[in-house]
Amino acid sequence: MRWPRITVVMSEARSSAEGLASLAVVVVSYGSSGLLDANLRRVAAECPEAQVYVVDNFSTPLERDRAREVCRTQGWTLLDPATNLGFGGGANLGLARAFADGVEEVLLLNPDAWIGRDSVERLVARTRAERPVLVSPVVVTSAGRPWFSGLDLYLSDGVIRGRRHRDAFAGERREEWLSGACLLISRAVWELTGGFDDAYFLYWEDVDLSHRALRAGVALDVVEDAVAVHDEGGTHRGAAQRPEAKSETYYYFNIRNRLLFAARHLGDDDARRWRRASFAQARSVLLHGGRRQFLHPVAPLRAACRGLRDGRRLLSSRTPLTSRPTEPLGESNV
Repeated sequence: MRWPRITVVMSEARSSAEGLASLAVVVVSYGSSGLLDANLRRVAAECPEAQVYVVDNFSTPLERDRAREVCRTQGWTLLDPATNLGFGGGANLGLARAFADGVEEVLLLNPDAWIGRDSVERLVARTRAERPVLVSPVVVTSAGRPWFSGLDLYLSDGVIRGRRHRDAFAGERREEWLSGACLLISRAVWELTGGFDDAYFLYWEDVDLSHRALRAGVALDVVEDAVAVHDEGGTHRGAAQRPEAKSETYYYFNIRNRLLFAARHLGDDDARRWRRASFAQARSVLLHGGRRQFLHPVAPLRAACRGLRDGRRLLSSRTPLTSRPTEPLGESNV
């Protein structure tokens, strides 16, 4: 059996978008009221027909008040859970409310990202041209550097690589996935997948959603002429930190959730390979924050050890799966 494949496409003509009245924008915020005011306000101004929902995962009473004031001033709907639901749980809350209110498509957007109307229309046009399909734009940093245009997850060991590495790893089993930083989700895709798995809490939930979408018969598309801008690291480092710096939360969940994905979806043979590679992969994640952090290594190493411990426990306690190979997807249309 061959699974559906991700495709990089040029969009249909903008006129096929037929307006954005059936679109909602959902942003999950955690201590990000300043980013909402800077980025979401810009998106809302470019897409005034769209309904806007902000899910404010609780951080502090002051931040909740600020998020409430931003939403009141802009006329957005605030969803204010009493606790921090994580990205997946917060996204599910916003998506469920938006679809219950009658929209047909939801643009899920990070608070540190923005996207112009032309690009939104291209995403919507692609979603309406072929269903079911999960759609992402190309994402660049505020400096214009590429940040996301589709990535590959290698099923033999859990390594994530860019497309430029395909020739060097020809024949390896891989799946592609779309980033949750900016994602267009239709009602059809929502119903087929059930949304995000909130057990991930933060990071890898978009890899998981892409995996389940493919297996539900959903296509994955990167629309090449739609572009979003992402302030890289804006939601997982403080204003005074170096651009490459990462938080303990970032390290912990990236390391833990790689093994959670293996527990959820892999056969026994692949799961054992992912477990054996877990220390090397944890080191790779730590290096995302640069080498200078190891002048004071306690915090990053503590997060890595906790992530490895909890991820391995999840992998060990899962319901045993029958060993089964996952067929390679073959080359994509790029």
